[in-house]
Amino acid sequence: MVQMNTAGDGRRHPAHHSVIDTVNQPIIVFVTVCSQNKAPILAKTDAARTIVTSWKRSESWLVGRYVIMPNHIHFFCSPAKVPIEPIQKWVAYWKSLASREWPRPEEQPIWQRDFWDRQLRREENYGSKWEYVLDNPLRAGLVENGERWPFQGELNPLRW
Repeated sequence: MVQMNTAGDGRRHPAHHSVIDTVNQPIIVFVTVCSQNKAPILAKTDAARTIVTSWKRSESWLVGRYVIMPNHIHFFCSPAKVPIEPIQKWVAYWKSLASREWPRPEEQPIWQRDFWDRQLRREENYGSKWEYVLDNPLRAGLVENGERWPFQGELNPLRW
């Protein structure tokens, strides 16, 4: 069951828990970020380049594997330094960077206010979640093979 917080505005938002740092176990978080009003603006070459550049410039977390869909992004990330910056702060930062550099200003605002995140607990979760994410373009009818989707890749190898 997904935990939700109810904000003062009456809307429901996902609960963002602090990452759990366990000895001799990596920290890998699965994140989903959506475009504002689910607008299909993300899976374009210039937009994807802007998103990836913002991840590279925001140095407190490392992005591993990712898939950029027309209206949402799935990716895996891991803290790049200690102390660990809260993931909410990092996501807000790279979304801000991407918004400032967005190739089509008329598409602003780009992002939904919140996002979903879940820390992976076991190695098999990483593999099975990646298969699910990679199949997103296939399930959406955008390609016949998820590996051929041009808006997917891996920036940093995140090892379990």
